[in-house]
Amino acid sequence: MKFVTLWLSLVCIIFFIFQLIIPNFTDFFILNSSSYAQPYRFITSIFLHGSFSHLIFNLFALILFGLILESLVGSKRFLMIFFVSGILANLVSVNFYPFSLGASGAIYGIFGTLTIIRPLMTVWVFSLPMPMFFAAIIWIVLSIIGIFNPTDNTGHIAHLSGILFGFIFGIILKIKNKQQRVKKEKIHIPEEYMQRWEDSWIMNR
Repeated sequence: MKFVTLWLSLVCIIFFIFQLIIPNFTDFFILNSSSYAQPYRFITSIFLHGSFSHLIFNLFALILFGLILESLVGSKRFLMIFFVSGILANLVSVNFYPFSLGASGAIYGIFGTLTIIRPLMTVWVFSLPMPMFFAAIIWIVLSIIGIFNPTDNTGHIAHLSGILFGFIFGIILKIKNKQQRVKKEKIHIPEEYMQRWEDSWIMNR
């Protein structure tokens, strides 16, 4: 299945509509410290959002960076990065906050992976163009500062966890791609050599 980024975005929108029209919908699917016995919440909480602005910001980042990463690594790998980063970020953050919801951890996982495999890719942050690795530094610094801001309700620990897991995925993918290139180079036989071998074999028959 292609364009899973758009399907994930659609699920986020549908979940938010259900949050608005169905009483207690959020309570049934949010992740908190007392809901470990219901593992599905580690996934469903990714698609919940606390406000319309929260949803819009996440959708913008998911669609923009998600489509780029999906085109680079394929839909299956992208799905793995999205869900594993989101689940692990939730697992970490729920130990520091009363509850965890939103796709931010998964999106930061996308950021982290892109930072490793395309560090010089130009992105726009605060209306300024910059390489991906520099943007990642800014996001990390802002998240660290946000942790110590008592008036900030953003799950910055989820952001930091997500981007860390994204870095790990990026490193793994880069190593695998390098190994595949080496393997191809080892088994590659130039076509002209094959032609010479065929001509020599025919002449010697």
